[in-house]
Amino acid sequence: MVSVVLLCMGLWLVWANASLECNIISVYSDRLPAAFDGYRIAQVSDLHNAEFGNDNEMLIQMLKDSNADLIVLTGDLVDSSHTDFDVAVRFAEKAVQIAPTYYVTGNHEAWLGQAYDMLENRLEQIGVEVMREEAAYVEQDGDRILLLGIDDPEFYEREATEYDGGASRIQDVIDGLRYREDEYTIVLSHRPELFDAYVDAKVDLVFSGHAHGGQFRLPIIGGLVAPGQGLFPSYDSGLYSQDITCMVVSRGLGNSVIPLRICNRPEVVVVELHSNIQ
Repeated sequence: MVSVVLLCMGLWLVWANASLECNIISVYSDRLPAAFDGYRIAQVSDLHNAEFGNDNEMLIQMLKDSNADLIVLTGDLVDSSHTDFDVAVRFAEKAVQIAPTYYVTGNHEAWLGQAYDMLENRLEQIGVEVMREEAAYVEQDGDRILLLGIDDPEFYEREATEYDGGASRIQDVIDGLRYREDEYTIVLSHRPELFDAYVDAKVDLVFSGHAHGGQFRLPIIGGLVAPGQGLFPSYDSGLYSQDITCMVVSRGLGNSVIPLRICNRPEVVVVELHSNIQ
């Protein structure tokens, strides 16, 4: 009997770690231009070289089915401990055929050292918009919103004498990239633990990852542990709001140091924007 229970639990864990989930989140703002009402953004985060089906065919099909107008890749596309650029690039090459695709770095890209340049070059060659402290307008029927891409703090603060996780730099980076505060602004940034800094910068929407959903999720309580946040992280999954700022945290898709998820299926997030308050 015990062996049967253990077998069932093992099979369930295997299924839960390989079975994709798509979660749709609605975000409302009276600052959003009317032309973007109903605009859909699919988020892929923390892939860590994982594959779902041959050449990630399951993941690609989920992106196709999402009817996304835009795809954002919010860091850790590869894993620094078992890096395979080919897996990442093959996935990204198919993603750009579905919708314009924008990418920001995560800590694992920073840990690649000089090898990261090769990944960036290959992504740019296939049409991915790599955003390293860069701004771009996204246009829709004559209206536009501003998209800002922020590098992972590990790129510039890992060797710093005083390291605060990147919070002190967020405001300066956003101020340097942003044209006008009255424009609806979306930030792509790997780190959810910097939520207070995003709020202080008065951006409208942030796409983040990094927390892996807390890796092990408990009923009611949520995630157990996340990098940069420790035990029982405050920002591990879903939508968080304060003042005008909303932050969407993806549970991500792959694993890294901890190779297993519990009650925490890999997910693709699809955010649907709405130009009025619910």
